[in-house]
Amino acid sequence: MAQLRLDREAVIAAGKRVLPILDSVFMRFTAIEDRQIIPNELFPWTKDLEDGWGPIRDEARQFLRDTSSIPSVRELSPDHHKIAVDDKWRSYFLWAYGLRVDDNCARCPETARLLDRIPGLLTAFYSVMLAGAHVPRHTGPTKAILTAHLGLIVPENREQCRMQIGEQDVIWQEGRLVIFDDMNPHEVWNSTNEDRAVLLLHVKRPLRFPGSLLQNLFFAALRKSPFVQDGLRNLDRWQKNELKH
Repeated sequence: MAQLRLDREAVIAAGKRVLPILDSVFMRFTAIEDRQIIPNELFPWTKDLEDGWGPIRDEARQFLRDTSSIPSVRELSPDHHKIAVDDKWRSYFLWAYGLRVDDNCARCPETARLLDRIPGLLTAFYSVMLAGAHVPRHTGPTKAILTAHLGLIVPENREQCRMQIGEQDVIWQEGRLVIFDDMNPHEVWNSTNEDRAVLLLHVKRPLRFPGSLLQNLFFAALRKSPFVQDGLRNLDRWQKNELKH
């Protein structure tokens, strides 16, 4: 256990030194303008997701009938404990760190079909914010990633369920997708008595060569890190426990 803590501390320390350097290289070769919120028109696959949002929502609802069947973010990734402060933020993974979660995708075939058509997809999960949930202000890990939210189930009092990115407020709409750079400080509230569900995606930021090559090498190394490997083991453990029940 002491060795594990040492390894994590060493990786965190190295990451804090290396990531700013990598991000500066990534942004030298970015193929899109650096903005807080990215126009959907730059990504042709967004139209397919918005057109197909109804079946995606219906497949998500099978899990929302019993939210305890959806693991909390902090159960799968203890490294998120500073922002996943309780069990009110839950996640059902379909893709994780560039790897397809085949068993979960089989339970959501229409969602999986649309996800398989997204170039540069890294992560995809139903992100559920239970009533009263709050994710404190934070930033993402790297400029190599862009984040997208497709609204699936939004509380009736939408203004009380929102995300702030920088100084911009985002209020989810069912069937509408928003893409943003989560390296900008952002915070999430669900101050209603209803649950909120979105399909959350992480995709590769479009980069020109040789930035794209460095980006691929970075993600290959990230998948071998203790953060990702522990998360994948926790996800596998959760799925096996669910099968037992």
